[in-house]
Amino acid sequence: MYEAVHATPDGRSTVARFARAAREYGFGGIVVRNHGDARAEYDPERIADAYGIDVVPGIEIRAEGPERASGYLGSYRDELAILAIHGGTVAMNRFAVEQERVDVLAHPMSGEGDFNHVLARAAARNGVRVEFDFGPVLRTEGGRRVQALSGMRKLRELVEKYDAPYVVSAEPTSHLRLRGPRELLAVGERIGFSEEAVRRGLREWGRLAERNRERLSESFMEPGVRRGRYEENG
Repeated sequence: MYEAVHATPDGRSTVARFARAAREYGFGGIVVRNHGDARAEYDPERIADAYGIDVVPGIEIRAEGPERASGYLGSYRDELAILAIHGGTVAMNRFAVEQERVDVLAHPMSGEGDFNHVLARAAARNGVRVEFDFGPVLRTEGGRRVQALSGMRKLRELVEKYDAPYVVSAEPTSHLRLRGPRELLAVGERIGFSEEAVRRGLREWGRLAERNRERLSESFMEPGVRRGRYEENG
């Protein structure tokens, strides 16, 4: 299982500190999802070797509107293993789920954002993972927490009905905000997920990383086709 984090300067902990804490919690990997204007400087291979955990370079594109986001998408797609779009508005949510090159629509229910059957169908059609951001449930109280739970219940119903892919995260900005899988499973239960459904959402980050690393490799041309010398059998 993987967690997707905001490290310094986007967050308050280094990638190495996140990796150490995530390993202690039992995660197999972390995705570094800093926003484009706050990229982290780190050596993923060195940190992975030091802490025995997969470190996946990613980005969360935050833009004023779809046109600007489209430009960033073209710049980063061939560079990073995980590419997410910062949602939270109707326009950005719609843009994200309509782009096959996008891996994840991040926190679609935040701010003025909403999600409906049209977006769920588009996410399923284009293979865009819809994020369940458990952070507001874990870090707020009262009316805001109730609202967050209600929004995620609605999101779960749509994702399940239209078989849209999804990921799960607590979106930590500090290693102190990391939560172990057991605590995330408890939040998932509150919104109607089974334990296996939450685990599936946490594992999906790793599946995306594996797929996209292959696509970024020099040998990849298209699914099932790779560059290389042809050798006849026998």
